[in-house]
Amino acid sequence: MKFALIFTLFILTATGCAKLSYLTEQGIEQVKLQWGGKDNDSLLKDPKVSEEVKRKIMLIGEYKKYFYYYFSEKPSSIYSKTSILENKAVTYLVVASPHTKIEAHEFEFPFMGGFPYIGFFKLDSAKDFAKRLEEDENLVTWIRPVYAYSTLGYLEDRILSSFFEYDDIELAELIFHELFHTLFFITDEVDLNENLANLFGSALMQEHFKGRPELTRYLDDVKQKKEINQRVVDLIGILQMEFAKLGGFITDKKSDELTERFVNEVFKPDLRALCDKLSLAAEDCELKETWNQASFAAFLTYEENQDFLEQLRGEQNLNFKDFLSWLRMEHKKFKKQKKIESFTDYLKTKVKNAPTPTY
Repeated sequence: MKFALIFTLFILTATGCAKLSYLTEQGIEQVKLQWGGKDNDSLLKDPKVSEEVKRKIMLIGEYKKYFYYYFSEKPSSIYSKTSILENKAVTYLVVASPHTKIEAHEFEFPFMGGFPYIGFFKLDSAKDFAKRLEEDENLVTWIRPVYAYSTLGYLEDRILSSFFEYDDIELAELIFHELFHTLFFITDEVDLNENLANLFGSALMQEHFKGRPELTRYLDDVKQKKEINQRVVDLIGILQMEFAKLGGFITDKKSDELTERFVNEVFKPDLRALCDKLSLAAEDCELKETWNQASFAAFLTYEENQDFLEQLRGEQNLNFKDFLSWLRMEHKKFKKQKKIESFTDYLKTKVKNAPTPTY
């Protein structure tokens, strides 16, 4: 009953009635996920488990050892068990935005801070919640399937069968990304947390696969994907400027019409042309997504340009192990000062020639 007790105490002490039903359902599903996990050693000996699943479990074990060895951290018991899911996705995130601008709605949780999304283990629950947001709070919503997540060290995360959808290199980057969250996480700064995990996850993946031909192919794909993502960000910026010009004079209905027209007449044709130029299929070019104010806001959350982090590491002349130590030290300094409100802005002041924030 260890995990059930943890969630019961969290629910009773960390929230009021408004979020009680949500946390209860998610707590029950998390408990089921935890208790449904089987020891990796048992699965590796089980003749009913496919050889490919066993290979992926062993790979994750190797990636985990590499990660903790690289950072000289004591290995935890994370990923020592595997949970086989009923669906490909493990959770479903609901992202919401106002009609008249592209801005992710913040969901606040005690101790954890604010998040630009809220997750559900059940798709039907996510759909019901999204409908309530649309009807009761007049928000635009979007639901995104998620194939991996981290409890940030609060619980002993399992390997999930959804991980097996990734190839070996993608899997390494995923595991390094999720493990990084357990070493470094800043409350209320989702963009920074995700971008740091992306930076460290990618760096460790490249170090692990250095010299192997599959890495070259993968990085070529990443380069193309980055070009597409940057174009998506640029296009979203055009729509944002249109909303800004109209200010408070545009109605929700007109905002939706403007967004739909923009998607069909500007956004998709532009991306389709870029995909043709790069000889990429439609499924690799974000063309099949449902695009609205909420999905645009979600995209910006995960794809916002954070090149200053790599620039910062380069200017400090640090490897990634030392860069993590430097970030921890700077975060302690940040918490002692009162002038700069976010750690992201604090870090930007450390970049050479960076503009000085005004407060």
